[in-house]
Amino acid sequence: MKVLHVRRAALALSAAVVLPLALTACSSDSKDSASGPTASSAKASDPAASASADDSMSMDKPFGPGCATVPKSGAGSFDGMAKDPVATAASHNPALSTLVTAVKKAGLVDTLNNAQNITVFAPTNDAFAKIPKADLDKLLADKAALTKVLTYHVVGEKATPKQLENGSFTTLEKGKLTTSGSDMSYTVNDSSKVVCGNVPTANATVYIVDTVLMPPK
Repeated sequence: MKVLHVRRAALALSAAVVLPLALTACSSDSKDSASGPTASSAKASDPAASASADDSMSMDKPFGPGCATVPKSGAGSFDGMAKDPVATAASHNPALSTLVTAVKKAGLVDTLNNAQNITVFAPTNDAFAKIPKADLDKLLADKAALTKVLTYHVVGEKATPKQLENGSFTTLEKGKLTTSGSDMSYTVNDSSKVVCGNVPTANATVYIVDTVLMPPK
């Protein structure tokens, strides 16, 4: 009987030691497995991180309401224009036909096509239409004045949307132009709005604007 009591006591003592250890191990495993998915889920669902990534991606692409008029395929599409130098690329965009005519009249096609890493603020046909017809005809007939106006739209560096938030740039005309805005909504010289921005060409970044920029007199 004594032997039996000793054996039972030994078994009880062993169980008392093993059980807490088993519970501790289970508790540790449970914490590890819970913390893993929870942490990763929180990271994946972090709205700030997601928004930041989306903003970064969107700023690498053309943006603005005017981009809807750009052809979806062919030489005038974003992919097509990216393969050509800027004057050639603009000639494939129907909304820039007046600008292309002006560039040809000023003899600036080769100048723009051969320049490297430039930014062009490109007025649409509607932008030129804001100028009274008599004044526009006079400008198009005056090569020196036309060259001055057109080169005022060109900056000798590739400007990113971030730089446009509060920017000041020296143009090829040697004048200054300023930019302001954020969240893919930008204005040049407080008067001309970017309607389709960050358009890539082989040698330039293009911001299509809704008003012709006039150099300071």
